[in-house]
Amino acid sequence: MYKLKLVPDNTNIPFLKFRMMAFVLSGLLILGSAIMFFSVGLNKGIDFEGGILIEIGVETPPELSDMRTSLGGLELGQVALQTFGSDTEILIRVQRQEGDASAQEEAVNVIKQQLASDYGESISYRRVEFVGPTVSEELVIAATEAVIVAVLAMLVYIWLRFEWHYSVGAVIALVHDVVLTIGMFSVTGIEFNLASVAAILTIVGYSINDTVVVYDRIRENFRRYKKLTVEDLINLSINETLTRTTMTSLTTLLALLALYIFGGEVIRGFATAMIFGVVVGTYSSIFVAAPILLHIGLTHQKDEEDGFQGAERTDDNAEEKS
Repeated sequence: MYKLKLVPDNTNIPFLKFRMMAFVLSGLLILGSAIMFFSVGLNKGIDFEGGILIEIGVETPPELSDMRTSLGGLELGQVALQTFGSDTEILIRVQRQEGDASAQEEAVNVIKQQLASDYGESISYRRVEFVGPTVSEELVIAATEAVIVAVLAMLVYIWLRFEWHYSVGAVIALVHDVVLTIGMFSVTGIEFNLASVAAILTIVGYSINDTVVVYDRIRENFRRYKKLTVEDLINLSINETLTRTTMTSLTTLLALLALYIFGGEVIRGFATAMIFGVVVGTYSSIFVAAPILLHIGLTHQKDEEDGFQGAERTDDNAEEKS
């Protein structure tokens, strides 16, 4: 029976020979992400910036460009439109108005009057929401705390399962992935909202899973090959897990591409962030998380003295070699 193989058996790619190039590339990307974040910033959605959100339904699909021009002429500031679920369901986002709640209600009434003038009784309102500055500020703090707690939890998890060398390497790779993903939002101008935070947290989980697979094979090979240099051993471990890493990333990307193409505008930002995160997470597992072990002192002697946490694994119950 024919099996699809994207990576040949018994590969011997010298990944660690390219580690300095990868470190320089990652450093430049992180620097660029930081510059974009502090200069351009994020295109914060209504979740973080505050504003008015109106979901409407119409009998026939409207021309969004005409509706945007009509609502834009009301001088309420930035107006964003997108279809929601189907072409007859429209999500209207309007920036927060100066003033208190009464100013927001007045803006909603102005919008409703304009929509009634343009579309008559064919329009129906599904929901009208307003996110104030206090709520949006709380959401920013909660989102930041969620990402930090997730990274710290991964630090503790890897430390307990392996040892501190692996923990530090994994967290460096995680921070690398999170920073580059945030930089991607700054560069592309994709709206950053709660779904984006969910995407970042999912990327953290995906990336650490990929990294743990490589680390687990490195740990096994430390026990198995006592005479290999650390560099050769890490190279061997990456090559042995390369098929698994490639196939997992590819199947995940196929699902995400389907979400991006068919999921509509509401989920497109999430899908874009996830696609970027999977690519970056795969790259960091191979070119950041594993090579960094060489530079933080992981050796055969350290491995033998400190040992590893967790039960010993035999070849029978070990992960099947790719």
